[in-house]
Amino acid sequence: MDAEYPALEPPLCGELQHLCRRLQEAYRELGADFAPFRDDRYYRLAPMRLYTLSKRHFVLVFVVFFICFGLTVLVGIRGPKVIQTSAANFSQNNSKKLEPIQIRSKPLSTYNQQLWLTCVVELEQSKETSIQTSFPMTVKVNGVAQDGTTTYVHNKVHNRTRTLTCGAGGKCTEIIVAHLGYLNYTQYTVSVGFERLKLPIKEMNFTWKTYDPAFSKLEIWFRFVFVVLTFIVTCLFAHSLRKFSMRDWGIEQKWMSVLLPLLLLYNDPFFPLSFLVNSWFPGMLDDFFQSLFLCALLLFWLCAYHGIRVQGERKCLTFYLPKFLIVGLLWLASVTLGIWQTANELHDPMYQYRVDTGNFQGMKVFFMVVAAVYILYLLFLIVRACSELRHMPYVDLRLKFLTALTFVVLVISIVILYLRFGAQVLEDNFVAELSTHYQNSAEFLSFYGLLNFYLYTLAFVYSPSKNALYESQLKDNPAFSMLNDSDDEVIYGSDCEEMPLQNGQAIRAKYKEESDSD
Repeated sequence: MDAEYPALEPPLCGELQHLCRRLQEAYRELGADFAPFRDDRYYRLAPMRLYTLSKRHFVLVFVVFFICFGLTVLVGIRGPKVIQTSAANFSQNNSKKLEPIQIRSKPLSTYNQQLWLTCVVELEQSKETSIQTSFPMTVKVNGVAQDGTTTYVHNKVHNRTRTLTCGAGGKCTEIIVAHLGYLNYTQYTVSVGFERLKLPIKEMNFTWKTYDPAFSKLEIWFRFVFVVLTFIVTCLFAHSLRKFSMRDWGIEQKWMSVLLPLLLLYNDPFFPLSFLVNSWFPGMLDDFFQSLFLCALLLFWLCAYHGIRVQGERKCLTFYLPKFLIVGLLWLASVTLGIWQTANELHDPMYQYRVDTGNFQGMKVFFMVVAAVYILYLLFLIVRACSELRHMPYVDLRLKFLTALTFVVLVISIVILYLRFGAQVLEDNFVAELSTHYQNSAEFLSFYGLLNFYLYTLAFVYSPSKNALYESQLKDNPAFSMLNDSDDEVIYGSDCEEMPLQNGQAIRAKYKEESDSD
């Protein structure tokens, strides 16, 4: 047996060496596709429709963008509310230990998506201006099936400490008693106990909050429409670039080929599974797709503003790694928050990330620091690109259009966030709880419509024109190497008028003669 190993070792080493060579060749080919050489940076780029648009066309592009966005907002304004409520009042005059309160929900369906139980405590008139006290609260959740049988949703009584803050008038802030991320039963019964709450309680108002079934149907239809539109735009964009090799694509075209499929996932073609399968997985999948697309969009802005200025070889270590590190930390923080909260809510309906997690402030500071680093880095790239490329023809057009459209999208997003959260947009409500959900259909459609139409507009202006293939083949031919134009003129033509017809005919005739002689 020992004599057989030397005979088997050389073929094995040879196969390993052959595999390593194949992997190195594949890596070099992939690097060549994503990093065009410096000496042919403009000469190899595929033309964009951006260069064929006049000022009138640019105005028309922005007008169409605002019209499409405005239509989605108008539809959202006329649409139903996102959250519907049903109240159940309870009065208790005993200031000592409160007995557990039994609260039964109304019949539910999968279109209600989620369920919250909130409580607002109202105290007797007090001389104190404000009161803040902590007390233990117990919750037991039972599910009622369609046949009337009652089972435990969680086979134990949950106990959490809650903080009650009351104002001068005796009315206290709202408390989220329980939250169910998905609905397994048609009806629920919740038993709530307030132990050792020694305050003069005048009234306790419990409220059920669920998604409005009308909004759920609206969400299904509009997500389906955006999925279909995104699929069509993705196919048209890929069809327009089929004539060019990947190494000939500009950095914006490469990123659009990545962002459009991610936009398809952002619209979530699997969203109807949330109403067909009683599971937490479709909801978590939707959150994962949204965070993935948004972070890819942030990464696109960094790479685009840096890549327009650095047209040479883009090394992975110096060009992509810092950007992936910054955006990756943001993505990791958002995904960790979402998965952590979902996993805890599956075992405890009383779990609240902001209230029950001691590390929340640390995660919040970490998120804000990384976001500030991203903003500063992006501003640095924008300022440097504008200062270096403002006098370069065609390249400054790419920079100006991307900056203008992105600025419009960011301004609209900030306005929507301010209208939704007000001055508290940077406070603790950025975690996934009731306060972060849409309050009306206009907020939902404005966010989805804004991002979708933003990507559709970029895909239109970055797609090659119809005659791009003929011009690229004509200029790639060695017969025209005598044309000693500048880099921009080689691919996009000169700033002057088009070449006279006589010169074009003479060049084509010379090319035909050389081809015949060959």
